Parts: sequence; C-alpha cells; structure tokens
Amino acid sequence: MKLKYLVSVFLLIFSSISFGEIIKKIDIIGLTSVDRGTVLSYLPVEVGDDFDIANSELVINSLYKTNFFKNLSLKFETGNLTINVTENPTIKFVEFSGYEDDEVLSDDLIQKIKKNNSIDIGKVFDQKNLNKLISQLKTLYETKGYYKANISSKTLVDESNRVGVELFFEENDPALITKFEILGSLAVDKDDLKDLFEIGTPDFFILNYFTEKDKFKKSSLDAGINSVRSKYLDLGYLDMKFDEINVSLNKQRTGIEIILKIFEGDQYFIENYTFTGDIDEFNETILRSTVNLKPGEIFSRKEIVASASKLQNLYADNGYALTNIDTTLNIGNSKNKFIINFSVNKKKKMFINRIDINGNTTTQDDVIRRQLKVLEGQEFSQTDLDESVKKIKRLGYFSDVNVKTFPVNGSDDKFNISISVTETKTGEFSIGLSHSNATGAAFNTGIQQNNILGTGNVLNAKFTSSKALEELSLYFKDPYFNKSAHSISYGIFNKSIDAANLQISDYILEENGVNFGYGIPLSEFSDVFAEIRLADSSITCSAKFASTDYEESQCANTKNNDFSISANYISNSLNDFYSPTDGIKRSFKTSLSLPIGDLKYYQFEAKQINYTPVLDNSSFSTKLNFQLAQGYGGSELPFFKRYFGGGSSSVRGFDFNSLGSKYPDLKAKGGEVSFLSSAALISPASNFGIDNPNIRLSTFIDAGSIYEKTSNFDISEIRVSSGFAASWLTPIGPIGFYFAQPLIKKSSDSTENFAFELGTTF
Repeated sequence: MKLKYLVSVFLLIFSSISFGEIIKKIDIIGLTSVDRGTVLSYLPVEVGDDFDIANSELVINSLYKTNFFKNLSLKFETGNLTINVTENPTIKFVEFSGYEDDEVLSDDLIQKIKKNNSIDIGKVFDQKNLNKLISQLKTLYETKGYYKANISSKTLVDESNRVGVELFFEENDPALITKFEILGSLAVDKDDLKDLFEIGTPDFFILNYFTEKDKFKKSSLDAGINSVRSKYLDLGYLDMKFDEINVSLNKQRTGIEIILKIFEGDQYFIENYTFTGDIDEFNETILRSTVNLKPGEIFSRKEIVASASKLQNLYADNGYALTNIDTTLNIGNSKNKFIINFSVNKKKKMFINRIDINGNTTTQDDVIRRQLKVLEGQEFSQTDLDESVKKIKRLGYFSDVNVKTFPVNGSDDKFNISISVTETKTGEFSIGLSHSNATGAAFNTGIQQNNILGTGNVLNAKFTSSKALEELSLYFKDPYFNKSAHSISYGIFNKSIDAANLQISDYILEENGVNFGYGIPLSEFSDVFAEIRLADSSITCSAKFASTDYEESQCANTKNNDFSISANYISNSLNDFYSPTDGIKRSFKTSLSLPIGDLKYYQFEAKQINYTPVLDNSSFSTKLNFQLAQGYGGSELPFFKRYFGGGSSSVRGFDFNSLGSKYPDLKAKGGEVSFLSSAALISPASNFGIDNPNIRLSTFIDAGSIYEKTSNFDISEIRVSSGFAASWLTPIGPIGFYFAQPLIKKSSDSTENFAFELGTTF
C-alpha cells in the first residue's frame, strides 16, 4: 500500500480526533516477532505528549521506515493511541543453488552479499532488498564475463509469517574475449601494451588452458589499464589518457570485444634537477650520484620516485630516519622539459633506544640478535635494518619476519624497534617411505633439526634403506662456535651403494668414516669452510665390470682408505631461505685426497644460482654448476668418484645418470667433467588462480653434459631440454614433479619425460 494512500485514509480516521489531547496509553496490536519496546523506541511520541492530526503522519512515517511492517493503521480515542500493524515476514532461510564457478561466487562472498543487503536468517524480509541483491549478483556475473547468466528467486511464507528465500542460478558459459584492440599507440608497440594485460585474445590453446587469458575479468582489465598508464608515465608521456574504453558483446552475443583508444600527447624530458632544504649534510656531488639522473633524458615517474627514495635512504642511513623528500616539477626553458627539485627536510637525527623481539617461542633471542646489524644506542640506519631482516629470513627458522619502529614517549630523537617473527617447522622426526628417481623407493627414519632447542645448531641423524642405497649418518654443526661467528661441524657416516641399481656400473661400494669442519665468516654474505674427511672403503666388482679398461686394476684393490681435505667458499645474498625471489648464491669448493691415503685425486666445484624479480611476483632463475675431478701422481680418478648427469637435479628429460660415455652394456661411465646449467621462470601458484602459498610453478630450459676426460670436452655433446615443473611443500614433506622434452639429443640417449619425487623439490 502506497504511503500517500495510507496517509489519506488515516486523515479520515483522525477527522474525529480532538485537537491537542494528551496521550494516556499506547497499544500496539499485531506484533508477533518485533518487540514492543523496539517499536516504542521508533515512535516520535510517548505517553504524556499532545497528539493531534499534525503529528499522526510523523508516527506513520517513523514506523514505515523501520521496514518492520507492510500495513499500518492508527486509532486515537479518549487518550488511547492504538496502532494496528501487519508485520513483514522474517527470513527463516536463504539458499543459493545452481552456481558452479567459485571464482565468481565464493561462500565468503555469498555471506557478505547477504549481510550487506539484509537478506539473511532472522532479518525482516523486504522485496526491495531481494531485488537489489539479485541486481548486484547479475552485475557481479557480468564483470566476470557471464553475460548470459540468469538469476531467479522464489519466496514462500509459512503460517508463522516466516519466509524462505531461494535463488536459482543459470550461469551458462561465459562470453570469452574474441577481440582485443588498442588504438592510437604510436610510441609503444601494441603487442607490448597487450602483454601488460592478464586478459586478451587466447594464446596457444594448451597455454590458454592454464592461463584462461580469454576469460574476461573486469579487475584484470582495470589492472592492465593502470599498467599501461604507468608505462607511458615512465616514458615521459604525462598527458597520456584513454579516450575510449569500450567493452561490449559482439553481435552474436557469444564473445566480448574490447577496444581501448589511447591519446599519447607530448613526451617530456628532464632539463635539470636541483636540491633545496636541509642539504648541508652532503655535498652536491654525493646527492647527484645518489639520484643518478641525467639532464636531457626522458622523464620517468618510476625513476623520479626511485631517486627520491634513494635520497631518503641516504639520510636514513645516517640517522635521519624521519627525513621527508618532496618532489616538485617546474617548467624548463621549453614546454616539454622539466626542472625537478628535490626538497629535503631531514628533521632530527634518530637513535635506537630498544630492540624487542616477539613471536620466537622456540628460537632463543640471541640466535636472532646475532643476525642484527643494528644495535641499541647507535644511530638509526635503514639499510642496516633491511639487511638484518634479510639475514634473519636466510636462517630458515621463520616463515615471516616483520619490523616496526615506534617513537619513544617523551623523546623526539629515539626509536624502539619491534621485530616480530613467525616460527616455522625447522626439523622433523621422520619414519616412512620416500621416492626419487635417484634411489627409487626408500625407507627412511631419522631426526633432522636445523634449530635444535632454539640454539641455531644443526643436528641430522638419519637412516635410509633402498635397493640402491643403505646409509646411516650423524651430523652436528654449531654456526656460532665463538663470538667471532666461527662455525664448527663434525659427523660420522656409514653407507653402502649398489651402483647397478643406480643405472651405472656393476659394483658395490661400502664406505664409513668421519669428518670435521671449521668455518670463518669473511663478510655478512660470505664464509669459508675447511673440512677434513677420513674414510675407509670396500669395493666389490662384478666379473664383467672388473674386466673393463683400467677398472680392472681399481677393482683389484678392494680395500682403500681416503684422507682428504677441502676448502669451500660460500656467498649467499638470497632474500629468503625457502622461496627466494632475489639474490645470488655461489660456492667454490676444492678437495684434495692426500697421498698418505690409498687414493690420489682432486676435485673442483663451482656453483651459482641467481634469482631476479620479473613481472608480478615472479622471478627469473639461472643455475650454473661446473665440476672437475682428476687423479694425480700417476693415479687414475677412482671410478666411484666420477660425475654423472641426467634426471631431476641435472638435465631433466634425460634418464637418471644416463649422460656421457657408456660401457658396451650401455650403462653410463660417468666422467671427470660435469657441466650443468638451467634457466627458469618461477611463479607462485596464485598467479594461476591456485590459492596455496606453498606451491611454485616454473618453466625451464636445462643444458649440460658429462665428459669422460677433460680432453673430451666438445660443445656438440651438450644436451638441452625444456619443460615445466612444480614443487609443493606439504605437511608430509616436499613433493616435486616435472615434464620435460629433450630439444638436443642423440639417438643413443635414454630419455624420461616425466618424473616425480617425494622428499625433494625441483
């Protein structure tokens, strides 16, 4: 019933009301769900007030606005105000059925939409709210490309004036992008601009199956538009704008057409730049070298912002933590040139008052504090604080590290620093099975703890049993043996290798021994380690293997002892232990088996892995691994010290240990030289719509080979493969798999396109 109609009826009712009569009593008739007190709280009058026709409309409007009632009537006689109501039904359930795409309509989003539109259990039902909710849902589906989606509703009121609400969804197939055009771009190639969008016309159909690039998402369109704007601003086109952003269905209503029209405008350049404000701390030469801009170069917003940030860090590293850098643009001698002014307000020099560490329930405070480059009482340095956080992350003890600074009450030149850590699993007791293409199925049991009792010490004790390997070992390392951060390590081991089950030569090697190591830090990123290793070995060769080449003489010496020393340099600037995205880790190791033992050989190994951030949340990784081993003093390199290649940790796509020269039975000989390399684009699974931070996906190219002798090195022997891989850190341990296709191979090569491993990642 419309409000105007109600008012006209009620005016007739009140035609007999005496003017100015006092309200003695208020009765409300018809309430079933709404509390009487709630209704009284909305009334503009109460007992004792004067009541007449003039304020009757106020009563009606006030109650009608509550949305509690669908019908109202008033009666006022001899001081008694009687209000008759018919309540709107309350909602007893709301059901959504028929929707399938969780990316459009998740359970959390459903609850949020129902709450925002007051369509939820216990709420008063209003058809207008239901219509609004349906309208929002249709708009939501359209933003995701579901232009053919239908949403209908059904309501049923029971005898208790409670209503059930049902919504039925017909999603139909989403309209896919069939046309994506960018017009007006002269300074930037259109394809380069299209690459800034996650959506567009479909790629190669296999790739599009995973990326769903042709699936329209308004959020992805908006993100791409912002990326295009940023691209132009970084190229000096400050006047760039979109003259047209058109998203429409084609005539057949089967596909979406996107047309973006760009106005580029003029390109701007830097004429010069100046510094004003508190610049007495540094001379202009230092300031200019920090900014690193050049007069005459193209104006770039990104470079200007980066320059201001570098200036701010310059001052922050010298105690001026609260420095503000304001950037202003002034027109130069021509209309398309700017003079940039950096205004410095350095404020007061700040000192560190206290450093608090929170969240470390297991790890001892001093294990974290010894990683800090900032100390209580010293001048504040932003760079030192940032490097401290990286060092803590590199420990591998924490899944998250956060830092906040707080001013000290009553002081204008002191900071308190709060470092909050979230501890992660640093060790485990394991018993069970693992699988890899290196050892096959294996029974494992042991303890691995990289932060034993929160001390930062390492303890590994394990037992592994498979057809190829039997191993029992114990290893301990104290990375902070003394106040100078020297490290000490020692261990014992016993293992038996059945090489026939590793797809290489037919022999059994049993080895046991001890090792002792000592390390010295050279810098905050690098260390050098020295190790002494003493081992006794026993070799049992098959008759066939013992008759081949110089293996005959080596197999004849069934008992050997090996006394070796090694030096290892390691440099590590990776920004994270588990999932690095930036930094370099390299190592150089030289080993020498001393002539006081039975074996005489030396080894050299050089490894490097580099991560460079690219695109959104992704990184480009390169790996290089070169190994060389030879005998000396007239001795040959022991065949069980040779290098092998092929498989998950080498050139993927080729069978495990299959690269290099082979015996007549086609088993790999191994070699004195190993060259392995890899390049990969690594992305978190979230980039592909998988909401799991422990999954990383990559595409890769591997290359490498094994050379029997150093004199056999030939670039034509290098094998190359490419493919994609995934690693997943699960509660039962890491799982990895890859699919690889050899690109450069020979007919005699043994290949393996797919492999998975439980207990390792790629």
